Amino acid sequence: MTTHRDLLKQSDPETYNAMLGEEARQRRGIELIPSENYTYPEVLACLGSVFTNKYSEGYPGRRYYGGQQYTDIIENIARRRAKELFRAEYANVQPLSGSPMNQAVYMAFLEPGDTVLGMDLSHGGHLTHGAPVSHMGKIYNFIRYKTFPEEAGRIDFDELRKTALAAKPKIVLCGYSSYPRDYDYVKFKEIADEVGALTMADVSHIGGLIAGGVMRNPCDAGFDFVTTTTHKSMRGPRGGMIVCKKKFARDINKSVFPGLQGGPHMNQVAGVAVTLGKAQQPEFREYCRQVLTNAKVLAETLMEAGAELITGGTENHMMVIDVVSSFGIDGRVAEETLDAVSITTNKQIIPDDPNPPLRPSGIRLGTPAATTRGMREGEMRRLAAWMVKALKNHGDEGALTSVRNEVEEMCTQFPVPGI
Repeated sequence: MTTHRDLLKQSDPETYNAMLGEEARQRRGIELIPSENYTYPEVLACLGSVFTNKYSEGYPGRRYYGGQQYTDIIENIARRRAKELFRAEYANVQPLSGSPMNQAVYMAFLEPGDTVLGMDLSHGGHLTHGAPVSHMGKIYNFIRYKTFPEEAGRIDFDELRKTALAAKPKIVLCGYSSYPRDYDYVKFKEIADEVGALTMADVSHIGGLIAGGVMRNPCDAGFDFVTTTTHKSMRGPRGGMIVCKKKFARDINKSVFPGLQGGPHMNQVAGVAVTLGKAQQPEFREYCRQVLTNAKVLAETLMEAGAELITGGTENHMMVIDVVSSFGIDGRVAEETLDAVSITTNKQIIPDDPNPPLRPSGIRLGTPAATTRGMREGEMRRLAAWMVKALKNHGDEGALTSVRNEVEEMCTQFPVPGI
């Protein structure tokens, strides 16, 4: 029987060989970028399914094209499961990725020039939270709060309140891409209520950990909107979703479609439905607990070996190492060094980083993907030791070869799901 892969090999060997190369890269090394994970084989089946053939502009029961009986089924499954997992009143599962989902919220409730209070990019915020280089940063007036690195990344809520009272933001936004702590959503909500602002939490990195019940849920604090990507810690397809209070459902739906994007990718929506079903199982909750355990062990072992973490530890799945202070190299050199030993991380700016974004002072790493492959505390300690050895000997080809061989030998014991 001729498979889809056989057909690809025959018709486009160049692309086929690149795919084989990526499969081999993922098998022989380990992904420690906290925003990356290995999705479920069942999700891969959805992404390669006939749902990719179908246009489905609109929403279940109100589509612009015919032939929607099965697309309506999968979208309704995904919406129902999202509401159950996040204890939310409404869910939109159509955003194509993380940036559009955040843009949809802004465009539904803001006018150009309106003010949003969000986290400073260098202190852990995201590009879509108003970075000057983003289009959203040019359209809206983003003001930023910071953390106190010298106090383990504490947020000064008294100062945040003063800023909010002075600026009168339309939205108080919390969420992060490189902040190794949990949030006190109740305090954010109290400040937003005092100034009459809407509340929005972008939990893209920790959406799976919230669904798994191991981190705080902003819906429980009464947030108006919660956005999350569906890959990362959730292990789903690359996509986004918005959960919100029911009174905002109509405005959110109109903002996603037809306001911002056309038809949803129904193969992706099918994958989201499967992912959310998986997240409802006890096995997923245990997985999330292990992600946090692995992160704490990895962070503690790195610090014991002399690595300086920007918050002195972690309360979630990620950590950021100041490699300039720890190893005398910048983040680009650190990333390339670890790539050379089959450990994938990413260069990362640190709070008020004096270095430019492409040569920042830090690297960011996390444990969701390693945990997906079955690695536990022992493997975290070994990975920490290998990372420190490689970074201390970044110019020693012999030392790097030795580390790479050990990393790849360990990785053979932990298969990649779906490959």
